[in-house]
Amino acid sequence: MVALTFVVMAVMYRRRVAQMRRERIHPQTVATSTQAAAKLTDCTAADNFRNLFELPVLFYFALVVAALSAQVTPTVLGLAWTFVALRIAHSVIQCGYNTVMHRFQVFLLGAVVLLLLWLRLAWGLLAA
Repeated sequence: MVALTFVVMAVMYRRRVAQMRRERIHPQTVATSTQAAAKLTDCTAADNFRNLFELPVLFYFALVVAALSAQVTPTVLGLAWTFVALRIAHSVIQCGYNTVMHRFQVFLLGAVVLLLLWLRLAWGLLAA
């Protein structure tokens, strides 16, 4: 997930700088999100970068809970890696061809996997 976040950040930077150079947009004219939305047309990577700090926060915390509660089991690892794979797919879709329904389906599946991960962790904590 960390690697994915840095890759998306690099894609966002490359696209943003390229558009700003191409269209001669001065950095100060896009200092706020409102100004950026008005001038920058390719925002898919920026949107995806923001998304990587929403739902994945629950993923990162789940990994901490799993480690601290000695619940790093094959099931937990399988769910965790499935979530990572789905987030990669989500980023590829959003930064690529960006078909909303495809992206939504992958997002929803990832959310379900994350919920299952948390339910598994909760079960383990309650059983302890």
